[in-house]
Amino acid sequence: MKLKHLSLSVMIMGTALGLASTQAAASGYQFGSQSVSGQGTAHANGAEANDPSTIFTNPAGLSRLDGTQLVIGGTLVVPHSEYTDNGSTTTGALGIPAHATGGGNGGTFAPKAVAAPTFYLSHKINDKITAGIGMYVPYGAKLDYGFDWAGRYALKSINLQSLNINPSISFKLDERHSFGFGVSAQYMDATLEQMADATTGINAYLKQNYGLTNAQLAAVGVKGDGLAHVEGNDWGFGWNIGYMFQLDENTRFGLAYRSSVKQSLSGSSTWTFGNVTNNAFGPIQQNSLGAVAKIKHPNASASVDVTTPETASANFFHQLNPKVALMGDVTWVRNSRMQQIDIKQYSTPAQGDLVLHQNWKDTWRVSFGSNYQLNDSWMLRGGVAWEQAPLQSDDQRHPAIPDSDRIWLSFGANYKINKQSSLDLAYSFIDFKNANVNYTDSCSPAGVSPTTGAACTGNGGTVKGSYKTYLQLIGVQYNYRF
Repeated sequence: MKLKHLSLSVMIMGTALGLASTQAAASGYQFGSQSVSGQGTAHANGAEANDPSTIFTNPAGLSRLDGTQLVIGGTLVVPHSEYTDNGSTTTGALGIPAHATGGGNGGTFAPKAVAAPTFYLSHKINDKITAGIGMYVPYGAKLDYGFDWAGRYALKSINLQSLNINPSISFKLDERHSFGFGVSAQYMDATLEQMADATTGINAYLKQNYGLTNAQLAAVGVKGDGLAHVEGNDWGFGWNIGYMFQLDENTRFGLAYRSSVKQSLSGSSTWTFGNVTNNAFGPIQQNSLGAVAKIKHPNASASVDVTTPETASANFFHQLNPKVALMGDVTWVRNSRMQQIDIKQYSTPAQGDLVLHQNWKDTWRVSFGSNYQLNDSWMLRGGVAWEQAPLQSDDQRHPAIPDSDRIWLSFGANYKINKQSSLDLAYSFIDFKNANVNYTDSCSPAGVSPTTGAACTGNGGTVKGSYKTYLQLIGVQYNYRF
């Protein structure tokens, strides 16, 4: 890797992965749970419209809510994900052999738990119009592989946080037809850490620019990795629309669409190279190579344009009898928008872009659920769902997106405290299909694309391993009717 590519490659790749990554419940990088009451049925309740969280699933459902209603909830995600390395490699630049990738293999890289809040409020203005607002987490990720794992030049850690503010309104045309519309202001904040291959980068620079032989490079003895800490954020805006058809007092159908959101995440990087050492080979002290040895690099800036995928849903709800209700949902996600992430380098454009190849496909999610009214105080919920991952092959699975197809199994309950308030509880077990990663950086360590010959930023290494993952979601939600 050219020395000039060291700092910028880490900063820009970090910015991109902060947007594109997740270890969340839904496919791609969606968080997956924006309602505890919905979680109890594996999110099959799009046409139920029983509380203000319908703002997220279908804003037309607001027309079914009376008075003023408030929902405050939270979901605790307890992940378990293990990575086993199967031969990851780094690529030496300009004839310099690749050095050892380190003894760590990532192990258990997911946090013990992370939490996400939800807030919804609705108010019936008159017999025809109901308005509301929702605040929830659309995307999120928190992973940390450690400093010495084999794929550390692709990713060390990531923390992606987001918030969507979604004011909405519904119009009841008659007893059968309702429409709803909402707008979204979406905020993203990403922090990422990635190791820099200082050993290969400096050796390549010394060999190319100063003609040092392999024996001389061995005498220089550059050892260690650098670390880049990257932060970036942005606001984006979108909209959603819904329609609900009431066939009779027991049966209804819903259609909903949520638009894509365009965002440009920009940020800066902070560098630490305190653990990089050398043997003070003579010439390095006599000329400008001293600056190289000390690894003094300026901060870099960049921006990547990302469009989050739109979704379209169709769902039904049927009250089978006074005790049992059945429901289902089919959701399509346009993940094919994510063919690649092209990171523009505004601070140093001559370095060339960093491109992460994804080639994602559109995905489907199918869920079925049921409510059971046990007595006047307790209603029990359950549901199952199957969801696709957008990845099409192992060589497109990046360690920041260890995604795969999954099965949801959910249970929930609603406890009626009094006429005005109730409590929702939910538990979900999400089992991911075992997945392999064989991801190779599309840019060579010399900073040239092997296919086009154009300047680019990257390291040329390959992350090769396997993942075993399951998640547990625990949700609590308080509901109040004024």
